[in-house]
Amino acid sequence: MLKGISPLLSPELLKVLAEMGHGDELVIGDANFPAQSMGQRCIREDGHGGVALLDAILALFPLDTFVEAPVTLMQVVPGTMSGDPPIWKEFAAVVEKHQPGTALGQVERFAFYDRARKAYACVATGERSLYACIILKKGVL
Repeated sequence: MLKGISPLLSPELLKVLAEMGHGDELVIGDANFPAQSMGQRCIREDGHGGVALLDAILALFPLDTFVEAPVTLMQVVPGTMSGDPPIWKEFAAVVEKHQPGTALGQVERFAFYDRARKAYACVATGERSLYACIILKKGVL
């Protein structure tokens, strides 16, 4: 055990977060996201929700301040729901808590998948909310 580090962060995930450099991207995927097939590294965090895991990660993970939106959400596919997914407000609140004023962007579903394939790592969560997939671009300390 380590003091001051959330128990939600597995040793494997902590290692990946430490290995990442400026500009590298981390995908946090919901339970429906094909994280295992997206990239070279997939960290399983099936028992955890996306919001709690985002909060634990952002306590340690600086977001990139050299890009317009270092946090990216997967856009809603037209016709699948009306309005924004409720979890987006929760994600935004967590981002604001850790790095106030940070912009959240959106990309179309298949563009999101393309970025996920190039990401440093994907985290597979047990989050069951729809459209609870997010990409974080790492910054500097």
